Amino acid sequence: MNKQRVILLISLISLLATLLSCKSTPKEKDMGAYLLVYFTDPTHSLFMALSPDGYTFTDVNNGQPVIGGDTIATQKGIRDPHITRGPDGAFYLAMTDLHIFGQEAGFRETQWERDGDLHGWGNNRGFVLMKSYDLIHWSRSNLLVEEQFPQLNVSCAWAPQTIYDKNEGKMMLYFTMRLDGGKTKMYYAYTDDAFTRLVSEPKIIFEYPDPEIQVLDADITSLPDGRFLMTYVAQEGPAGIKMAISDKINGGYQYQPEQIDFEPRSCEAPNIWKRIGEEKWVLMYDIFSITPHNFGFAETSDFNTFTHLGHFNEGAMKTTNFSSPKHGAVIHLTKEEAGKLSEHWGLNMEF
Repeated sequence: MNKQRVILLISLISLLATLLSCKSTPKEKDMGAYLLVYFTDPTHSLFMALSPDGYTFTDVNNGQPVIGGDTIATQKGIRDPHITRGPDGAFYLAMTDLHIFGQEAGFRETQWERDGDLHGWGNNRGFVLMKSYDLIHWSRSNLLVEEQFPQLNVSCAWAPQTIYDKNEGKMMLYFTMRLDGGKTKMYYAYTDDAFTRLVSEPKIIFEYPDPEIQVLDADITSLPDGRFLMTYVAQEGPAGIKMAISDKINGGYQYQPEQIDFEPRSCEAPNIWKRIGEEKWVLMYDIFSITPHNFGFAETSDFNTFTHLGHFNEGAMKTTNFSSPKHGAVIHLTKEEAGKLSEHWGLNMEF
């Protein structure tokens, strides 16, 4: 067999393997469960919880991490996990590469990796990107924004999230970033198909009317009318959740002044997810200003009025075997996917 035929055969085998590993994205009618990803401050690791009804969540590993932050992050800790499903059927998991207690844990000799006076709180520079077709076996890449784009003086890079941009045909990573020690703003860039690196330079996705106010933790949701809703945090007094709406996914978001959370004290990390088979959406957010930490919830059918659902275990939303979650995200799963994940961790829930 000549060299060209060998190369062609290898290419065909590789393509077949890729096609067999991929699957199409299930529709809402196929969904039968909810998956919550979150982290905790004591562990700086990844956790997962399942729910058959979108109200009561059970941690798959009985309140223990499913992936240790010290095994995947350059700073030996992760924060702010977000998960979504791509058009290839794969699950895309993005996390902040940061351990805020790295000095106490013995991972570094200083409070922060770099000078806090110059770069501010946290001052990490990148993310952990992971991709899976079964929520069990994952590929992983560590992305330091400044390594890819040396012209950017990155003081921090936080809270990465991913959504598919149909116009570009790519997964869009959007995140909070502080440049040159200034205020945090929200940026976007596109990733390669393998979810290992950025293929475009980060650009600002939304400008707050007051440039002195820091904004962070963007979450983008596709609305029923084809527009896009961004929820985010404005660090005013107290910090809370606001909305901006656009006709396109990567810019043009129009500021709305109303704060839509129900907290008297500061909260962050909004995430919106739909109730399966209902025209209802849930707004979930992290109330970092209370002890112990907890999630708050609100519900809407029109994105104009929101009904308060309370906190975990203080209203309609419940946990069964975990407490004090931080910065989470929820997606839909099929009953089969939820069952396999449950079985893998020995939970054996019914869906």
